[in-house]
Amino acid sequence: MARKIIIDTDPGQDDAVAILLALASPELEVLGITAVAGNIPLKLTQTNTRKVCEVASRPDVKVYAGAVRPMVRPLVTAEHVHGDNGLNGIELPEPVMPLQEQHGVDYIIETLMKEESGTVTLCPLGPLTNIAMALTREPKIAERIKEIVLMGGGYFEGGNITPAAEFNIYVDPHAADVVFKSGVPIVVLPLDVTHKVLTTEKRIAAIRAINTHPAEVVASLLEFFERFDEEKYGTDGGPLHDPNVIAYLLKPELYSGRHCNVEIEIYSELTMGETVVDWWGVTDRTKNAYFINDVDADGFFSLLTERLARLPNY
Repeated sequence: MARKIIIDTDPGQDDAVAILLALASPELEVLGITAVAGNIPLKLTQTNTRKVCEVASRPDVKVYAGAVRPMVRPLVTAEHVHGDNGLNGIELPEPVMPLQEQHGVDYIIETLMKEESGTVTLCPLGPLTNIAMALTREPKIAERIKEIVLMGGGYFEGGNITPAAEFNIYVDPHAADVVFKSGVPIVVLPLDVTHKVLTTEKRIAAIRAINTHPAEVVASLLEFFERFDEEKYGTDGGPLHDPNVIAYLLKPELYSGRHCNVEIEIYSELTMGETVVDWWGVTDRTKNAYFINDVDADGFFSLLTERLARLPNY
């Protein structure tokens, strides 16, 4: 039976690839997708989410707009990485499929209360605002969530928006604090993993060689996206962050890590949004997350390429 998921996202080129990977995988049933402000403002993230669904020939997927800004702090965006519309690299037509009228947070709550308890996994690919607001407004959903599998944070790799903080957590650290204190089982795909998953020239060429419209979209998006990180890190190819969430659900054997306590810094401006990971077990704080630090990158790209080839060509 397919695993039921809700994707929460702020596309972003890497979010787009994650959504396409999920929609190309029969093991996953995407119940709906909620958009959040993050990489770019909400008006663009909800539009981009629908554009990506149409690239996958899936206009039936229900897309909801969620939080327009973080819970406490002003919104910080990343056009310097993703371009002015978040999906720079290829021109995609304006979406025809509708945006659902229901608010994304209400959709998350309603779905979790309606579906059988312990059957729905939440997959946040951006700031955790929508998830935290849902947990705050209806605390009963915490015990009904099967798992939260998220991209965010960093320990060995430090931060990518400040020296201490990864972007998704930094944008809404107070939301992340709520999520990590929720008691819900959490799997974290941090920079420690995503920095090992590099979009090398050879890997992008393999995707382009699929020779379909969705594959060309992905190759073009990745070529744009990687230019910032190649310059920043001096690598062949940039890290591919968000698709690791979906790949973990499909093939957890590609990943390894350990159960740790993870706390979020919300008081210090110097280290705001830092994921404080008790990797070495030096405190007696409760282990609240499976924190992943290694990945079979070749296995990841084999999976991604094989799945993208399944999407309909048009």
